[in-house]
Amino acid sequence: MQVLKPAARALGLLLFVGAFSGSVLAQTAAPAKQEFTPSVGQEGKDVIWVPTPQSLVERMLQMAKVTSNDYVIDLGSGDGRTVITAAKKFGAHALGVEFNPDMVELSKHNAQKEGVSDKAQFMKADIFETDISKATVITLYLLPSLNVKLRPTILNLKPGTRVVSHAFTMDDWSPDQVDSSEGRTAYMWIVPAKVAGTWRIETADGKAQPLEATLTQQYQNVSGSVKTGAKQGQVSNGKLRGETLTFSVADDTSAKRDFTGQVNGNRIEGTVKGGEGGDTKFVATRVGDAK
Repeated sequence: MQVLKPAARALGLLLFVGAFSGSVLAQTAAPAKQEFTPSVGQEGKDVIWVPTPQSLVERMLQMAKVTSNDYVIDLGSGDGRTVITAAKKFGAHALGVEFNPDMVELSKHNAQKEGVSDKAQFMKADIFETDISKATVITLYLLPSLNVKLRPTILNLKPGTRVVSHAFTMDDWSPDQVDSSEGRTAYMWIVPAKVAGTWRIETADGKAQPLEATLTQQYQNVSGSVKTGAKQGQVSNGKLRGETLTFSVADDTSAKRDFTGQVNGNRIEGTVKGGEGGDTKFVATRVGDAK
């Protein structure tokens, strides 16, 4: 029988304990983290999560006429389906803004799986603290109160920016288009140029006296009054579709004239039809701000 020296016995004991501990740790190690799976109705920062049906996602992007030239921002992007669809089916660059970090990671994974990681980006952020000024298209599925809270920011976006919302409106800002898919409704607005104020309108041929038009604006609807010397008239049928302004002018002594022009800050250029001079070009310059 071999008798171990004390040092050898101690070393053997340490080896035995180490092997036993490793075996126990191997058996009790935490399982690998499972992929996050969202559930309909789960709580979010401002709303619960309910996904938009894929057919309506595509219809919303069609309403906005999304192309490869667009930059789409989805506010509250959830599992990323709108951003991924904008990139994959419409060729756009798109950004999803989502507060839930698990949803952000899931969206990135989904974008990679669909092969659009180069065009579909996601960020963990608060939608009310995110710079959306570079967007040409905004998509939403938020409660009406949140839409209204975002409205001032949206109205300051570049004229012509399209905004599409699933299910919910913008209170008294009427949509420019309404459509549906699978019984779900989508609303679209086009951010209007700002035209309130006093404008001096001159025709290119110089045949008509310059007009002074005072325009008032409520979202895309425009009204106001005009004067030419002592003549007074009214602006009617005023409508903005992004940067395009159309309106009619009539007074007691002349035929109705129809104006269509492109707004560029404090200048409008376009065509006027009707009146004594017939069809001609016009230029309008803002000479006074809205009161």
